[in-house]
Amino acid sequence: MEYLVMIRAVSIGFVLLCVSGLGFLPTEGAGRESFLRNSSSSPPSSVNVGALFTYDSFIGRAAKPAFMAAIDDVNADQSILRRTKLNIVFHDSNCSGFTGTMGALQVMENKVVAAIGPQSSGIGHIISHVANELHVPLLSFAATDPTLSSLQFPYFLRTTQSDYFQMNAIADFVSYFRWREVVAIFVDDEYGRNGISVLGDALAKKRAKISYKAALTPGADISSITDLLASVNLMESRIFVVHVNPDSGLNIFSVAKSLGMMGSGYVWIATDWLLTALDSVETVDPKTVDLLQGVVAFRHYTPESNKKRRFEERWKSLRSKESPGGDGDGFNSYAMYAYDTVWLVARALEVFFSEGNTVTFSNDPNLRKTNGSNIKLSALNVFNEGERFLQVIHEMNYTGLTGQIEFDSEKNRKNPAYDILNINSRGPQRVGYWSNHTGFSVEPPETLYSKPPNASAEHQRLNEIKWPGGVTKPPRGWVFPDNGEPLKIGVPDRVSYKNYVSKENNSLGVNGYCIDIFEAAIQLLPYPVPRTYIVYGDGKRNPSYDNLISEVAANNFDVAVGDVTIVTNRTKFVDFTQPFMESGLVVVAPVKGAKSSPWSFLKPFTVEMWAVTGAFFLFVGAIIWILEHRFNEEFRGPPRRQIITAFWFSFSTMFFSQRENTVSTLGRFVLLIWLFVVLIINSSYTASLTSILTVQQLTSRIEGMDSLIASNEPIGVQDGAFAYKYLVNELNIPPSRIIPLKDEEEYLSALQLGPRAGGVAAIVDELPYIKALLSNSNCKFRTVGPEFTRTGWGFAFQRDSPLAVDMSTAILQLSEEGKLENIRKKWLTYSHECSMQIADTENYQISVQSFWGLFLICGIVWFIVLALFGWKVFWQCQRLRTEEESDEVRASEEASSSRSGRSLRAASFKDLIKVVDKREAEIKEMLKRKSSKKLKTSQSSAETP
Repeated sequence: MEYLVMIRAVSIGFVLLCVSGLGFLPTEGAGRESFLRNSSSSPPSSVNVGALFTYDSFIGRAAKPAFMAAIDDVNADQSILRRTKLNIVFHDSNCSGFTGTMGALQVMENKVVAAIGPQSSGIGHIISHVANELHVPLLSFAATDPTLSSLQFPYFLRTTQSDYFQMNAIADFVSYFRWREVVAIFVDDEYGRNGISVLGDALAKKRAKISYKAALTPGADISSITDLLASVNLMESRIFVVHVNPDSGLNIFSVAKSLGMMGSGYVWIATDWLLTALDSVETVDPKTVDLLQGVVAFRHYTPESNKKRRFEERWKSLRSKESPGGDGDGFNSYAMYAYDTVWLVARALEVFFSEGNTVTFSNDPNLRKTNGSNIKLSALNVFNEGERFLQVIHEMNYTGLTGQIEFDSEKNRKNPAYDILNINSRGPQRVGYWSNHTGFSVEPPETLYSKPPNASAEHQRLNEIKWPGGVTKPPRGWVFPDNGEPLKIGVPDRVSYKNYVSKENNSLGVNGYCIDIFEAAIQLLPYPVPRTYIVYGDGKRNPSYDNLISEVAANNFDVAVGDVTIVTNRTKFVDFTQPFMESGLVVVAPVKGAKSSPWSFLKPFTVEMWAVTGAFFLFVGAIIWILEHRFNEEFRGPPRRQIITAFWFSFSTMFFSQRENTVSTLGRFVLLIWLFVVLIINSSYTASLTSILTVQQLTSRIEGMDSLIASNEPIGVQDGAFAYKYLVNELNIPPSRIIPLKDEEEYLSALQLGPRAGGVAAIVDELPYIKALLSNSNCKFRTVGPEFTRTGWGFAFQRDSPLAVDMSTAILQLSEEGKLENIRKKWLTYSHECSMQIADTENYQISVQSFWGLFLICGIVWFIVLALFGWKVFWQCQRLRTEEESDEVRASEEASSSRSGRSLRAASFKDLIKVVDKREAEIKEMLKRKSSKKLKTSQSSAETP
């Protein structure tokens, strides 16, 4: 590769040397004056700028009047370059790389401080070497090849947008509609190849790709285009990205129309060349509009402004004067880029001269070494201040016709943006914008620059697009190729569990649960899928499913259909559909009946539940005694009798056989709540005990995966399944402990023999197989422990296969319509339905968590009742003390010290206890007597005066 590059460089150098001495080609100057070499600090009287482009082209016809208008405006504007006249030296490259290169050298002979152009990326690569040697900034208003911005060309500066951003916009557009493959049709030159190369990189970031690159020779005829489109039409992808030159690009759509490639199902995306061609005519031919129906095209975005509209009118006037009898056609966005480029040079010169810089040229010693030759290179001079002038241009920042003119560190225009247009019966219609700031939007990009960058998927917006064929629903973007082979489907040839998938002598050659689901999903697709089933395996043992996945990844199969488990390692090589069955690894082990326990009556409650229930029984006895002691004679007497009564009463409520009656209102209320709680506890206990005694209790030495790992006993796995690698790689179980088992008979035999007789301690396999195994074994075995992986079964397609997405949608539809369940019942209904897990008595035990709400309610009620009772007793005690106190006692208390205060409080607590211990009737009688005595005392005091 390096050798080829060196040959090309030598060839280009040879061309430059050969043509530099040719002086027979005419050059054209606008406002030509002799260039005055000025070595003083004052600005020169005139400065030359070169302009190189193809006059007779869509871009050239738009650019030349714009150059003329710009040079007139600059020279007429007294606020810029007041003492310096700006000249433009024009040269027509005539769509020829050779002519363009010679013209560039002739332009350089005029001691230009900058060269504007070329419009061709190919010529731009060649002339950039000249600009590097002569230190002349090269400003291109139309060359969009992204590689021109490389470090190889430091003097190249692009005043239009780089195709790097346009290709990223197209990649975003493809991703927006979730397409995965495109066909690139491009012109095979620097402009086309390098642009499509960037597109491939941008698509790769979106998990998409260019499935085929269809190259056209520059200026290809109709026959070549027809052959090319006929070949790409035989491929899967129906997304075509067209990146060609505007002067001949419409021929592609004309041929596509004749081949029937502009109908429904196709997507055509054109780069900015198409809108350049359409914008260049004032009225688009209706035939052309009909030809381009449904095409989506990108165009450089330029903000709307009054200045832009005035310039367009002025341009048309200049164009009419230049071409008498013409209709003013030819205006496109490149006219504005050309105008802005002249002004960029003028403004940069103003800054350059204001810094005290001068314009001087010197001979290049490398070129003077060839003076002995007939080739005269001495006419080419080095711009001594070219590096500083380039720096000034790069630092410019102002607003032109095309928006903000400012460059980033990679010499690209900042804030690149594109219009997205959809061509329908009314011509090109804008459906949105793209910018590298926010992605797709329906608002002009400049209104979003003040907001934070946000290109997230949920914020992308485009208006409705009318696709080829007049449809508004986005096309699928791919079809089965017309000359393609049927879908090659790899099916594992199982020797066990054949109801899932197996070889069969029928029209398909295979049969089973997985096949029925795949066929049902295929029938839901909106397009036919030719297919053929190929059995994988020797029929003696189950094939390795990892090897089957490798066959799909190696393109030997298009899809693997069967009981294929979706695991992380496999998703690195293939794309799986939506799972059609849930799965997961479980442990199966032999079980035996558990011996009954003499303490089974304690199992319904946990230890905590027993403790809390007993505590509440004691609490309720104490509370009832407190509330009933003053009212009920049955709760009075010696302390020993009262304690026994309280205990007996509380525990007898368990059987609703309490002998003592409650008299107080509060006591009856507490008892009512407690009896309700006891009723619920009794009922729950009875139900739990019944379940424990009636359900068959089974036990196993293996309690789950952890105990199986710790046992160091052999483990059985299904031959060919992923369980083997999972146990070895993920759980670090030695391979010597793992025994592959061929079929169900070996499963049952190994479990019955056990590890000591050459069998296994347990089997690790996926849940769907285990359900079938337990049913066929008459429920002699059980799963122990929970599922320790959760996966599913899916169909494995090649990476980025669009069929995988459609099949996932179809599987979801089958699930929603209940058809998946119908297929399951057809194939997976067993005569014996076994309970999977060993029944554990702990599952039937009742814990405190089940009753904490009930206990909380009891506690709150008891607290409120005790608070009411305490308040009543305290109130009665206070009344008795107040009426018993005499005036003398009060006087002595007031004269007493703090010691007397402590004895008073002690007396008060003793009085409170006495009040609590007295009968309620006695307290009421005492209060009644005290009230009568107080009344008589007050009456006698009134009669004494």
